[in-house]
Amino acid sequence: MRARWAAVALALVLPACAPADAKPPARAHQLVSHGAVTIDVVAEGAGLPVVLLPSLGRDSLDYDEVAAGLAGQGFRVLRPQPRGMGASTGPMDGLTLHDYADDVAAVIEQENSGPAVLVGHAFGHFVARMTASDHSQLVRGVVVAAGAARTYPDSLSAMVAIAADPARPEADRLAALRGAFFAPGNDPTVWLTGWHPDVRAVQKAAGDRTDKDSWWRVAPSPILDLQAGDDPWRPPATRTELADEFGELVSVAVVPNSSHALLPEQPAAVVDAITAWIRTLPLPLDRTGTGATP
Repeated sequence: MRARWAAVALALVLPACAPADAKPPARAHQLVSHGAVTIDVVAEGAGLPVVLLPSLGRDSLDYDEVAAGLAGQGFRVLRPQPRGMGASTGPMDGLTLHDYADDVAAVIEQENSGPAVLVGHAFGHFVARMTASDHSQLVRGVVVAAGAARTYPDSLSAMVAIAADPARPEADRLAALRGAFFAPGNDPTVWLTGWHPDVRAVQKAAGDRTDKDSWWRVAPSPILDLQAGDDPWRPPATRTELADEFGELVSVAVVPNSSHALLPEQPAAVVDAITAWIRTLPLPLDRTGTGATP
């Protein structure tokens, strides 16, 4: 089966998910607790839920422009801060991706507005796909945003370690950011801040501790493979990697003039691509299972 390829500049012809004359709720923080875990959620907008999950060692504030754009398109946008960031707290030892998926599931359940579309940026797509695997009833679809190929050079991981370390000389960090995260001509200085090295180490260990096949080979919901056009983590030869595995469940869109950072590089194009794809998905059933949610 062939994947569906989507142009990023698709016209958005379907109606918004919230009335045009309704003023969406302003950006606010809310706390969601389950067991010994409390998750700080940045929430805004009204409509069907979209959950944004950040990259390795970075917080969900990377999505500020994207979140505002999606809220403006009529979605309820939720950004759970990973444990150890913002006001999110919980055990940090011995975690796996299943634990992070449980945190996301708790946020969706607390919202109680039906299954959500999950957008996972880079490492965030590990968590998004783990959530879809473990809690498929809560997930309407998954956006893999700047997801790396299944295998990639160790040299890229080495550059991430440099870029993410505030103790390194700024010149070295900027060189690493240009090499691993930002397309030529795009400003890497915006990512000199926003790193959480201690949390990054915990997240990396959680990924290493989790059997990759438990989420990589699982596709219980549609996937938008949203690729950055100049991403060294996802070279052109790997464009169809997910589509070859999951066929028509996968739609592919490529954002030009962007690399692995993607979100700060081309936020408007990211919003357009995600919105266009979401509006191709069937509407979820309402909570009684007898009709579509408007």
